[in-house]
Amino acid sequence: MDNVIDMIATGASASDVSDSLKNLLYAKAAERIEAAKPIVANTMFNEPEQGEVEDEVEQEPQEDQGE
Repeated sequence: MDNVIDMIATGASASDVSDSLKNLLYAKAAERIEAAKPIVANTMFNEPEQGEVEDEVEQEPQEDQGE
């Protein structure tokens, strides 16, 4: 961020300042995405633990009554 402030203070061109800001924002976004990847991967692809799985209840066939 100091680099951007220095560029503004020294009178760098607007396109250079803009490019520098964009690069900074993309780098920060990439860092956050990399930090979130393991969390999302564990949430999406890990099998649930034993306690989290609900037991399926089998329904018994109903007998016809009266026919």
